[in-house]
Amino acid sequence: MKPFIVVPDGFDSKLFNELKNNPELEVYPEKKMDQEKLKELLPRVNALIIRSATKVTKEYVDMAPNLKLVIRAGEGTDNIDKKYCEEKGVIVENTPGANSNSVAEHAIALMFTALRKTAWAHASTQSGKWEKAKFEGAEITGKTIGFVGMGKIAKLCMKRLSGFEPTMLYYRKSMKEEAGVDATLVKNLNEIFEKCDIISLHLPLTPDSKGMINADLLSKMKPGAILINTARGGIVNEQDLYNVLKERKIRAAGFDVFANEPLEENSQLRELDNIVLAPHLGASTEEAQIRVGEMAVHQISEYFLGNKVINAVKA
Repeated sequence: MKPFIVVPDGFDSKLFNELKNNPELEVYPEKKMDQEKLKELLPRVNALIIRSATKVTKEYVDMAPNLKLVIRAGEGTDNIDKKYCEEKGVIVENTPGANSNSVAEHAIALMFTALRKTAWAHASTQSGKWEKAKFEGAEITGKTIGFVGMGKIAKLCMKRLSGFEPTMLYYRKSMKEEAGVDATLVKNLNEIFEKCDIISLHLPLTPDSKGMINADLLSKMKPGAILINTARGGIVNEQDLYNVLKERKIRAAGFDVFANEPLEENSQLRELDNIVLAPHLGASTEEAQIRVGEMAVHQISEYFLGNKVINAVKA
């Protein structure tokens, strides 16, 4: 029997059709489906290509006794129970680097939006007002920018931002890798929060990083500082974030990711006028979707037709 492939979270149309038209694979004829439909298909599934919407939980793995491969079309794999997949012999792969530039550009866009208040100025002007004095902002040039985490995305941010002549600091637990640009490694996370005008988070969500950005760290930020998160929502304690923003203890924040997604309708963060909220758009560019799709299609073919494992992610 041909390997049965399901792509539940959507895909570039051209690449989906390329995958579907491969005579050696059976691909479910529709892309982007609800989870109930996916559950119906799981008993037959040999491989899943997912983005962030589908959570490959223990329940899903148990419903899919023929599952051999899960490909995360993106880099973060915290929506996959990797340990249980490993126990069941299911290989997990991702597409590292394919969306890094898009996320880096989005992080920088959030920095500018928070500093120059453009989102709020747009809403005000669109409503018929002309509140020029209210939306005085701040420049990014010459600021001290701190990066928590030092992977591909953080490095791209540093490279793109270097033209604004900032002072750049970074913190990472592993000291093995340098930034590759003019930036200074600090050994204490507190130093990032105490010294930086802009702090950008670039960490995976792990048991160690969950909730690590809390009231204690946030209280160390400068009154005019901003916090940017395009990594994972669970890294930041959202109640603590709400408190410092509500009390105007920091200038602003720009968040693309949240502990629960979609962001709950009753989230307190929605009440604030000094946070930019985005619905996890970091990788949502035409270019990134083509890149992750091309990698995923290649990896599916290599696994089922070439018996090769590419970009495996361990538990």
